[in-house]
Amino acid sequence: MVDVVVGIDKCGEQRLTSLPLSRIRVIMKSSPKVSSFNQEALVLTAKATEVFVQYLATYSYRYGSGKEKKALTYNDLSNTAEESGTFQFLADILLKKILASKYLKMIKEKREDEEEENDDSDESDDNNAES
Repeated sequence: MVDVVVGIDKCGEQRLTSLPLSRIRVIMKSSPKVSSFNQEALVLTAKATEVFVQYLATYSYRYGSGKEKKALTYNDLSNTAEESGTFQFLADILLKKILASKYLKMIKEKREDEEEENDDSDESDDNNAES
């Protein structure tokens, strides 16, 4: 097992991970595919999760607008998920944010396009019936 100390918890005890192991245990137990796991698996899962989150944040900061603003934003994360092949599996989770007004405008345009297509198909059906 790894003997590297990451930090100290509220009680002053040393911690191997910065994520709470009790929460990770609850998440792991909630999976129907997992019947049991040992403490080492729990710690390794926590450590792997930490490394993944660090890499995602670093990558998003480096290739996003974070350097200019000296901050990592949600938009940086969603752009990374959408544009990077490595993080493509997160695209459904880290969706791009849009304003409600833009969304309503998109829906209106889509409906208008569908109505135009229906009108065009109705006219062609009428023309075919007349022939």
